[in-house]
Amino acid sequence: MVKMRLVRMGDKKSPVYRIVVVDARKAATGEYIDKVGFYDPKSEPVTLTVDAQKAQEWLAKGVQPTETVKSLLVRAGAIEKSEKLSPSKTKGKKKK
Repeated sequence: MVKMRLVRMGDKKSPVYRIVVVDARKAATGEYIDKVGFYDPKSEPVTLTVDAQKAQEWLAKGVQPTETVKSLLVRAGAIEKSEKLSPSKTKGKKKK
């Protein structure tokens, strides 16, 4: 299975991320198939660069983006926000 996910780069306490297409069985920082974008959450304003055409081509081929990458692609305008977004993976706090 091929996925679109973030690869962490940068120095300690100053992360920058690449949005890449990678085989799901590869290591998190391992070899990737294609670079789709760049994300720097620490810069002011936040830097988000996505090659929308490349991203749409890979999604058309069946690549599954992670939840974070999907939200970044929506923010960049590469894909439209779908009405049926899967629920978040984290659970809310329990009420007493």
